Amino acid sequence: MDLFHQHAHLPPLAERIRPKTIDQVIGQKHLLHEGSPFMQMVRSQRIPSLIFWGPPGIGKTTLAQILAQHADRPFKQLSAVAAGVKDVRQVLEHAKRFPGTILFIDEIHRFNKSQQDSLLGAVERGLVTLIGATTENPSFEVNAALLSRSQVYKLEALGPEEVQELLEYAIKEDKVLKELDIELKETGAIYRIAGGDARKSLSLIEIFVAASEQSEKIVVTDEAIMASAQEHVALYDKTGEQHYDIISAFIKSVRGSDANAAIYWLARMLDGGEDIKFIARRLIILASEDIGNANPNALLMANNCFQAINVIGMPEARIILAQATTYLASSPKSNAAYAAINKAMKLVSDDVPRPVPLHLRNAPTRLMKGMGYGKNYKYSHNYEGAEGNQEYLPEGLSGTTFYQPKAIGSEAKLKQFLDQLWGEKYKG
Repeated sequence: MDLFHQHAHLPPLAERIRPKTIDQVIGQKHLLHEGSPFMQMVRSQRIPSLIFWGPPGIGKTTLAQILAQHADRPFKQLSAVAAGVKDVRQVLEHAKRFPGTILFIDEIHRFNKSQQDSLLGAVERGLVTLIGATTENPSFEVNAALLSRSQVYKLEALGPEEVQELLEYAIKEDKVLKELDIELKETGAIYRIAGGDARKSLSLIEIFVAASEQSEKIVVTDEAIMASAQEHVALYDKTGEQHYDIISAFIKSVRGSDANAAIYWLARMLDGGEDIKFIARRLIILASEDIGNANPNALLMANNCFQAINVIGMPEARIILAQATTYLASSPKSNAAYAAINKAMKLVSDDVPRPVPLHLRNAPTRLMKGMGYGKNYKYSHNYEGAEGNQEYLPEGLSGTTFYQPKAIGSEAKLKQFLDQLWGEKYKG
């Protein structure tokens, strides 16, 4: 029996069993459970502009289509990889004739600023309801004005049990697979290779079954799936435990100044296909959190690394990431700035709002001057070497210390300066 040859005209398995209703969706239980805000929105049929953020192959497009169908709204779909401003304008012209059109833009993070700006007016006027899908953090990749007009929902990769459920559903419901005798004995390899990507999981099982359909009984095992994969696959789950464990090991190695270990974990991430922008963003955070003023050049290096990898891309981006990683790992470390803002934020959160001291207030009008605004303020440049002879904190907080610089690297000079200026105040 050559079923796959007979059905060669059919779309891929993932498309054949694409869910048509919310009840058929596997995964995303944090969004789709009864009583969730998302489900309340679905039932109300009042769909605001949305951003679906999550890894590939987990149902972002499917959810957008289901929402449009459930709300009985016109649906238009664009891919930001191929579409431009002209394509967006054509959809907006269509929406003028069919108000309430849902415009789904896949990989919206690939739209540049002008392309994203072209959507703003239509979204504000309610001409279209935008649903964007992105694998990137929308805080970094989506226009702030557009983001402020959208609700962001984080979608998650499927877990092992959900992949098992998905494959069982496919074997039972797909018009091709259900004609075969398939035993789903093991699914661990499919989960590890696909990393919780539903589309990739279904592709793996389809390829394996197509190659095995001459067998009287097809038994799916981890060993058989790995053999079917034909080429080496790095068992690195970009969305699950491995993802978080390895980036944690990487950051802690840099923080601990072990450049060799840091390079190893960097290689593990690159070999597994980790998003290079994700790695570079973490280095930027680390440069301030863990190195700070002990080596201010670390932040410049990390930021330049992020800019450079966006221009260069892989495989050469590995060299830039390695340079930044080894430089940061080899830098003196201080978390003083990080600790300072955390302490200040906690105090501000727990404390009552305190008024700005009169001598520090701006006095642009005669009335304000008459009320004492700016009175007795000492202009620092007129008091060389004596900048610390007035109070800058609100009443009741005098003497409170937030920033305690460490006597290491470049921060040692800052500490020496502040110690001389403020005495015991900066001595931690």
